[in-house]
This record gives sequence, structure tokens and C-alpha cells, in this order.
Amino acid sequence: MKELAVIERIPRAERAARQLHRLKGLITRLSERVPLYRDRLRDAGVQPGDIRSLADLARLPFTVKDDFRQTYPYGLLAVPMEEVIRVHASSGTTGKPTVVAYTRQDVDTWSEVMARTLMAGDVGPGDVVHNAYGYGLFTGGLGFHYGAERVGAAVVPISGGFTDRQLMALRDLGSTVLCCTPSYALHLAEAIEEAGLKPKDLKLRVGFFGAEPWTEAMRDALQTRLGIMALNIYGLSEVIGPGVSVECPERDGMHVAEDHFLPEIVDPATLTPVPEGTVGELVFTTLTKEALPVLRYRTRDLTSMTTEPCRCGRTLARIGRIMGRSDDMLIIRGVNVYPSQIEHALLQVADVEPHYLLVVRRDNALDTLEVRVEVGTAVAAAGTAAMEVLAARVRRKIFETIGLTADVSIVPPKTVERSTGKAQRVLDLRK
Repeated sequence: MKELAVIERIPRAERAARQLHRLKGLITRLSERVPLYRDRLRDAGVQPGDIRSLADLARLPFTVKDDFRQTYPYGLLAVPMEEVIRVHASSGTTGKPTVVAYTRQDVDTWSEVMARTLMAGDVGPGDVVHNAYGYGLFTGGLGFHYGAERVGAAVVPISGGFTDRQLMALRDLGSTVLCCTPSYALHLAEAIEEAGLKPKDLKLRVGFFGAEPWTEAMRDALQTRLGIMALNIYGLSEVIGPGVSVECPERDGMHVAEDHFLPEIVDPATLTPVPEGTVGELVFTTLTKEALPVLRYRTRDLTSMTTEPCRCGRTLARIGRIMGRSDDMLIIRGVNVYPSQIEHALLQVADVEPHYLLVVRRDNALDTLEVRVEVGTAVAAAGTAAMEVLAARVRRKIFETIGLTADVSIVPPKTVERSTGKAQRVLDLRK
């Protein structure tokens, strides 16, 4: 594993030279093998020989999620089907799912970047990885599984659901590493407390949480209630799955495996690159994928990026916490609202739980936002008056955070639906 640690610490100029070499090869392969890219590169007036520096990336066309749907299922393949050994797919919220494919080398690359992900939390031989990400077509479960095996850890492939079984495995199998969505980790923390267990009764020491946006306040809650170091991860199936980036113990941004995935931040409106440190839309180009490489894939996720060296010694670019998506922003009476902003406000108010649902309605042409949030057991037992006082505090904090007056519904414990995967945070009834 030492060679993987070295890769993450080479000088940026040396890495840039590798990136450029790989980018040139990618453009050649796409031009020769993928009709969609052949046409778009021709329309952009770009030939493989025109790529002379990484700055030329800005001349290249973008890829969007709809391109996967328009070429469903295998129209973006850059290799013959005989070379494909794995197919995954996203859930597909509208229409057909997003299908992605892997060669044997792609699976090896995936294992490598997932090993690097787990190594950021010092996971290795002797660790027991409790993998509660979903297995199957979703990339989360198998991604962490491969990475854990690569670093020599023992894997508990428990997937999601069956909370009683999860608790038994955490306790009896001596799990030291927890991998799941942050909302499910919070659900497990609740269940652990209800079972009369304390963090010291388990061996957990680190958790890797992703697949949905979460806040620093959520991190604090997970670290306190589970007694662990909580690390943020980021990935998406169109790029490879999990393994694209991860925090180190410094927790000052997520290190991008940019020897494999070339990141950009662009203005989502103009699609032009933004200055370092500016919030914009995250874009990735896959430099080493064989079966289904993507060129300038628009993730729709909003964040910022820095290339400043990290205190941990890694020289990889770092992206900040995902603030939301350019396509999940709610516009309520002219105010731009992201669910992560609401979560940040809620978790600053004592006596509420980090389980909430945003309900958007349109009444007589006027948009309204209802925030349903669970109350702690003590306030619930205190009665209606106490809950009304708490609702007023929450309403004030939301207004201070986003400048919008929301209807706040304080609901009893366990009334907001739990999820074993990505939590549903928004119910938009305007449609």
C-alpha cells in the first residue's frame, strides 16, 4: 500500500504532466470509438493533436446525465462488450437508469481508489469494516467492499436495513469501521442508544459517510453519538462510483484522486471556469477508465476547490463539502434555498433532532415552505406549549440563515420516515 500513499504526495507539476498525457490518450480513444464524442469534438473543432496543455480542457465539450439516457444502455461504451465484466446503474429518478460499465482494469482502478479512500482513515489489516451501503446495481456497497479487501481489512457485507441485525453485527463482530449514508448512521446511533448501548460498548473508531449532502453539525452529532471520527466521501456512478474523493483526518476538504479523475469547477450558468476557491459546479473528466470514460461530466453538485497542499502531506486538489445541486435548488418566493442550508440551521437549535422533511406547496400562486422536524423526547413530553416555543426558535433560526419565513411543524420522535439509503429531504407538491 506504500505506493498508493506515494502517488498522493508527488509534486503537482509531476502529476499535471501525467494528467496531460492521459488526457491526450483519452481524446484519441473517444474520437475513435464513441460516436457521440466523435461528433461533439468535431463540432468543437478539436482534434486529439490540439491538446497541448491542461488549459485546453476548457475547449472540450461537456457530458450531461441525459447523454446516458439518450444512448441507453451501451451507446457510450469505448470498448467491445466482450471486454465488459461488470454493469452497474443508478436508480434513475426519471425515465431510464444511468447504466455504467467496467472492464477488468476499471474494477482494479476502482479497487485502488477505494483502498486510498479507506487508507485516509488509516484502515488496514485487523480492521473490521461494517459495510451498510447498498449492494446490487448501486455502486456504493461493492466499491467499499473492494477497497476494504485491497487494504487487507475484514468486510462485513451487511448492506442496509434490518436494524436489529446491524446492531448485533456491530457489537458481536467487533466492527471498527462504519460505511453508510450519514442519515442511516444517525438512525443506527438512535438504535444503539435505544438498545441501552454506549459508544464505548462498540469498537467503532472511524466512519465514511456520503451519497447525500450533510453538514458539519451532522458530523458533530455522529462523532458524539457514535464515538468515531466521521469522514466525508464523494463519488458518483457516472465517474466510477465512490472513491472519487475523501477527507483525511484533517477534515479540511476532500482529496480528489485526480490522477484518475480530472476535476474542474465551472460557473453553472456560463460554464466557464471559476477562480480557485469560488463556489461553482463540479465537473469531472475520467483519465483512466476504459469501458465508459466521460469527458467533462457535469455533476450538478455545487462546491469549491483548492490546490493548496494539505497539512496531511497530500498534494491532491481538495473539494469542499457539497453545498447542494444546481438542479435541486428550491426557489421559494424568489429566495434560493438548498436543503443543506435548512439542515445547518436546524442543527444549531437545541432540542430538535436531525430528522426533517421540507414540504413545498403552491397556494393561490404563492409558494410556501413547511419544515417538519422531529423534537427530542424531553420537549415532546413537556407538551404542546413547549413544542410551540421550540417551533418559534426554529423559525427564527431559519430566517436568520436564509432570509425566508418558513412554516415550522415540530413533530414527535420517529415520525419522519427513516431511510437505509439516501434520505428524502424534499417533498415538492407544486408539480
